Amino acid sequence: MRRPTAPLPVLALALALTGCGAKVSGDGSDDANHASGRHTAGAAGRYPVTVENCGTRTTYDKAPRRVVTNDVGITEIMFALGLEDRMAGYAMPDDKGDLDGLPWKAAYDKVPRLSTKPLTKEMVLGTRADLVFAGWNYGFGEDTGLTPEALGKLGIGSYVLTESCHHGTDGSDGSDGSARGVMPPLKALYTDLTTLGKIFGVEDRASALVKKYKKQVADAADRAPAAAGRPSVFLYDDGRDKPLTSGRYAGPHDIITKAGGENVMKDLKDSWTTVGWETVVARNPDVIVINNYGGTSAAQKKAFLESYAPLAGVPAVKHHRIYVMDYAELVESPRNPAAVGDLARYLRGVRAGG
Repeated sequence: MRRPTAPLPVLALALALTGCGAKVSGDGSDDANHASGRHTAGAAGRYPVTVENCGTRTTYDKAPRRVVTNDVGITEIMFALGLEDRMAGYAMPDDKGDLDGLPWKAAYDKVPRLSTKPLTKEMVLGTRADLVFAGWNYGFGEDTGLTPEALGKLGIGSYVLTESCHHGTDGSDGSDGSARGVMPPLKALYTDLTTLGKIFGVEDRASALVKKYKKQVADAADRAPAAAGRPSVFLYDDGRDKPLTSGRYAGPHDIITKAGGENVMKDLKDSWTTVGWETVVARNPDVIVINNYGGTSAAQKKAFLESYAPLAGVPAVKHHRIYVMDYAELVESPRNPAAVGDLARYLRGVRAGG
């Protein structure tokens, strides 16, 4: 669900926005977005506001009132900001863990769950949405026809998850334009909280959250292993022939780094992407972190890793250092800061190269 997709042009979307409550000025980015809606209660004086999202500047004349989100991390960003009253629904697979113990349980109970399958245009239209908050391969995708461009033609705005922004779209960096990520993962989270705070007139709440999360991360980093003893970590999402993992722009990179580890795939200028097993073996990770979600259970993933012959000599497998984390902790979400602390506690007991 996170595999890269081809970029989209901005111009067609910008032309489609005339008269729909927002003004978009692109800089050549593929992640065009816009929005329309009504004023946030008691905050009419805040508008218009102009924000930048994935390289595209958008002016909001009013705050959206009927937002639809895709997937758990994106939905919980809205909940963390206290914006459940501004939501018309969310789509989320049923493999994303137990929601009962979360601080956002009441919000989950209040906002309609539209589907356990990814969003579709028909689903969005059925809610009378004025804004869709999703990401490339977190709901948006050319293969499904649900794109900011397509929504713009219907008069519906889009906000793109910053973790999923495309980069290198002009080929100047030698890429094919499908790679994602434009900033460090935790900065992407803070950026989205801050930007959405402006869009919805809840800047104080957004600022307080960012301050809280930065402190959580700093406290965990203070207790992380010393630089000389940092264990190397490989993030295993799924895949048998080729593993899906995290480059420097997906959530696990910052979670691993701030927790005192070294992401063995930190040189990959992408978010979620595939590599070859020979690369994993060559980089010899001390720890493997499993992303727990999907049709393949964490136990099944662990059994595969432990039985896959090429990995037998890798320290993580040899010494049974395979750590499981929840999907919602590893994609961009309000759970990222606490996840840093959880992983840091585990890594403190691991000696690099041992």
